[in-house]
Amino acid sequence: MILNDEVVVITGVGAGLGAKLAQRAVAEGAKVVMAARSGVVTEQIEKETDGAAIAVQCDVRKEEDCARVIDTAVKRFGTVTGLVNSAYAHPGFHDLLETPDKGLRRSMDVILHGSLQMTRLAVPHMKAHGHGSIVNVGTMTTRKPMKGEGGYAVAKAAMTCATQFLALELGEHNIRVNQAIMGWLDGPGVRFYLTMTSEQKGISEQEVYDDIATRNPLGRIPTDEACAGAILMLLSDYTSEVTGAIVDVNGGEYMPA
Repeated sequence: MILNDEVVVITGVGAGLGAKLAQRAVAEGAKVVMAARSGVVTEQIEKETDGAAIAVQCDVRKEEDCARVIDTAVKRFGTVTGLVNSAYAHPGFHDLLETPDKGLRRSMDVILHGSLQMTRLAVPHMKAHGHGSIVNVGTMTTRKPMKGEGGYAVAKAAMTCATQFLALELGEHNIRVNQAIMGWLDGPGVRFYLTMTSEQKGISEQEVYDDIATRNPLGRIPTDEACAGAILMLLSDYTSEVTGAIVDVNGGEYMPA
């Protein structure tokens, strides 16, 4: 198990990637604190894991909520050694200049400021423990722009910049900071998209799936569970010498030069 004795906070835990991350982190030996605005998914995982993963209601825009998450981790498990910032807000599918300003600000508040707030509270415990690993979850639309995703992508791009500055600034404390950039994720969200698109175009869901899958060399849409593995690797000692890295997890659909 690659995360023995680690205490990992995961934000934005929902039915897709977040849930798989929490479940797999526990399977790899970690204690996990799951932060989410809704407890529907997290409370079920808490039951399934006999409390090795615990749920805390949290809106990352609120400092008091973030503080409660970190305090819970320390009181329950003694420290915080890992943090995955995956909470996000999507402002809807619009051209960037037509995206409502309220939605843009909300995305930035959740994705960038929420992540920085959670990081700010977790870092002192990592320093005291002597090591830590932070993984920020990004999106392929910052690499390969897709129409309608501008408002979401600009906030994630800001997170990319923050990742590298944090890696530079926290390295002396043996705290690593990396970003895992996700492409298409075969989970609840994409399954909804497949159904919606097949109905709109009058074709089968398999045809929609195949159109997406053939865009990358592996010929499939990576699953939530499989992509969670890349994040767990970045949390683990297997990447002890990796910091400031931007890791593309998309089946090869985007390959950086």
